Amino acid sequence: MGFQESFKALSDPTRREILSLLRAGPMTVGEILEHFDMTGASLSHHLSVLRQAGLIDDEKKGKYIFYTLNTTVLDDILKWMMSLKGVSDHEEH
Repeated sequence: MGFQESFKALSDPTRREILSLLRAGPMTVGEILEHFDMTGASLSHHLSVLRQAGLIDDEKKGKYIFYTLNTTVLDDILKWMMSLKGVSDHEEH
């Protein structure tokens, strides 16, 4: 997966809000759905896009699937963006 999928996923405000929610820790679909006025099918689509972009992970525990934020892709994007600005990982801030 490349940046194209990541930027597509990040372009949607609902998906950005889902990522913000997951900053607090793992959540089930039901817990995420409580924050939105949408159907479960719509949320499932957003989660699928985020998962395909590598921005979230899912893990089944019992009868529930927990979604977690995966910051690895975000770290790669930030490193790339910082390189465009000419900032290296070794520079002091």
